[in-house]
Amino acid sequence: MSRRDQILETAAELFAARGFHGVSVADLGAACGISGPALYKHFDSKQAMLAEMLVSISEELLSVGRQRVDAAGTPGAALDALVDWHVDFALRHRPLIVVQDRDWESLPPEARERVRSLQRAYVDLWAAQLRALDEARDLDTARAMAHAAFGLINSTPHSGLLPDEQMRGVLTTMALGALR
Repeated sequence: MSRRDQILETAAELFAARGFHGVSVADLGAACGISGPALYKHFDSKQAMLAEMLVSISEELLSVGRQRVDAAGTPGAALDALVDWHVDFALRHRPLIVVQDRDWESLPPEARERVRSLQRAYVDLWAAQLRALDEARDLDTARAMAHAAFGLINSTPHSGLLPDEQMRGVLTTMALGALR
């Protein structure tokens, strides 16, 4: 993991615990073992950290989601692969889910639009598989179903009361049950 990635991971944990505005550059530096101003060697600002954090997770969700769909042989297998991917992501990145939800308004406008665009493409990836499973399903319904599944899966920071492997089973069973 690069130093830059370590800083982003630490920032995500701090932002999730205290909120974007509750964390100073000095706090971030101290948590990373460097001075606050040394962070500016890696990022232009605290806002730039938040932007990179949230844009990069949206890019990763879409990129890996597309790979999973491309590797699947059927719409059902693609849906299974998407659920598996999103559950895995949610369990590994709980702080990022909290930050995305709570600190969205702190994103610079251009980063917010990039995240929205990536998220729309990710929703549509899911919606396409849901429509392939039921050709009578309209696009708006398929998108609503995808959003509802994300809500269920992304509840992990608040509902993850079980060990991860057990939680993985619960989330996967519930998401697939709801989507099918």
